[in-house]
Amino acid sequence: MTAQKWFSRLSGLLTVVILARLLAPADFGLVAIALSIIPFLTLLSDLGFSTYLVQAQDPTAEHFSTAFWYSCIAGTILSFGLGLLGYPLQMLLEVKDVVPILWGLAPVVLFAALGSVPNAMLRRRMRFDLIARQAMLSGVIGQIVAITLALSGFGVWALVAQTLIAQLAGTVMIWIAARWVPSSAFHFGEFRRMAVFGFNVVAVEFTAMARASAENTIVAATLGLNGLGYLNVAQRLIQVAQDLTVTAITPVSTVVFSQLRVDRKRIASAYDMAQAVAYALVTPIMVFIAVCAPLLVPVIFGPQWQPSIGAAQGFAIAGIMTIGAALDHGLLYGLGKPGTWFIYAVIIDALTVAVTFVTVAHGLEAVAIGFIFVALVATLVRWPLVTSQIDVSLGQLAGQFSRVILLAAATGATGYIAFNADTDHGPFVRLVIAGCAISLCWLASVYFLFPAALAEGKRLLQKVLDRIRPAAVVADR
Repeated sequence: MTAQKWFSRLSGLLTVVILARLLAPADFGLVAIALSIIPFLTLLSDLGFSTYLVQAQDPTAEHFSTAFWYSCIAGTILSFGLGLLGYPLQMLLEVKDVVPILWGLAPVVLFAALGSVPNAMLRRRMRFDLIARQAMLSGVIGQIVAITLALSGFGVWALVAQTLIAQLAGTVMIWIAARWVPSSAFHFGEFRRMAVFGFNVVAVEFTAMARASAENTIVAATLGLNGLGYLNVAQRLIQVAQDLTVTAITPVSTVVFSQLRVDRKRIASAYDMAQAVAYALVTPIMVFIAVCAPLLVPVIFGPQWQPSIGAAQGFAIAGIMTIGAALDHGLLYGLGKPGTWFIYAVIIDALTVAVTFVTVAHGLEAVAIGFIFVALVATLVRWPLVTSQIDVSLGQLAGQFSRVILLAAATGATGYIAFNADTDHGPFVRLVIAGCAISLCWLASVYFLFPAALAEGKRLLQKVLDRIRPAAVVADR
């Protein structure tokens, strides 16, 4: 799964790099408005049923068919609703082309709804490798279409086509892999039971999406579409970096924790190891972005994206802390506690919007600094939630976080010195020097700060090598 994840995210980053040089910041800002709405509707079309099906002990055929027919009907209605929403939204934001963009993206909601139940089936079967391969292939298809259209002068429609085609391809492949045919059954009793669980899941996701939409609206209203475009590119860079490391842990951890929830000690042990590995992996990547953004952003996206530099640096620092939220999210969902996570999400997302509202007038850098503050508060708030569910103490969590701070400080200082030691070299040389310095410091620091994570990394590497060696022997024969 890791190889497919890396390929998918790297190809996605390459596509963003190419499109950033072909399209205007306003194009990214316009599509960002639309893409902040679509998750609302795909969430309503799923109603949390896919999460219920993944964590349920023994779901029946009626559970799956009931969930599918609801998603099918809801997805159809909400797709039309998305297109109609463009008219008042265009008047509210006073931005042209919102209506055709939303109509163009409307089928995405239906495609996502149709694939939610088959996807849940594959997740229950722990077929994350297959899901990753399908995501990789569908993503590449969408990227090829987007680049082709951008080179042909279609502008913002290249971004629309990328989302539309990738979702369609992914849904088709997920159905082929699931090999499932829904029955005509729709059980209202099962629907009500799933809806009770799904309400909290939907509430959590709805809150997160409302926060993202509110942030986009605040930034667009204050800094314009260009400002939103700069913010969107900075966020994409951080998202790709997180996806290349540990974001994939969330769907896997939900399944694993749900299977271990009867044993608090085993869950605590698994959680401690997952947290150590997650922090150890994500920290050097985020430090590299924070230190090297003044050269990294223009080299990757082009000189016209200079305003994204400060935002990328701030989001990178915050990204070290937010990766812990992904793990805690999987933990509480796996334990069947979405309601607890919902309360946390409401508080933190409300704080995020408030901080964005206060800081946006001072520019994107201020918004990013505000998000660092929010990420720190969120980390501290989650500690009591975790200790109330598994056998881990506040002291253990604080100790783990202290080691993360030391790791980030050591690698950050080393990278900063290396990056600024000789400014006579070209940008690529300076980036390589800084990257090597951060990597060497990280390796030495992890040896002392996260020995268990390093040992786990060695074990996984040996496992990969053991798989490669027999294949090489067969090839030689």
